[in-house]
Amino acid sequence: MFNLIILGYIVWFLYQRFVPAKGIKKINAAELKAVLNNKGNKQFIDVRTPNEYRGNHIKDFKNIPLNELGKRAYELSKDKEVVVICQSGMRSSNASKALKKLGFNEVTNVKGGMSSWHE
Repeated sequence: MFNLIILGYIVWFLYQRFVPAKGIKKINAAELKAVLNNKGNKQFIDVRTPNEYRGNHIKDFKNIPLNELGKRAYELSKDKEVVVICQSGMRSSNASKALKKLGFNEVTNVKGGMSSWHE
């Protein structure tokens, strides 16, 4: 019985970690270029570390590192779509899930992150 509980917990953990959260839109770098040409009612955040951000970033993106997102979410409007990027797409995926839990309705994750961005 105990092994079954442990197995259930492991399956639940993996499911929560890797299954995309509902309501998070995904775009690639090419689609991001179109979004940046028509910003509309959007806000852009880069969840990489400040050093990564300083090394290379997209002009319209504000740096809010993933580990600060919870305490700095007040800097973002829940009335606007949030477009999130990181280096590869993993941290931005986690940030997108966190934003959904904080009540942000429109969240978009950039798949491939800065690694796939070419100006």
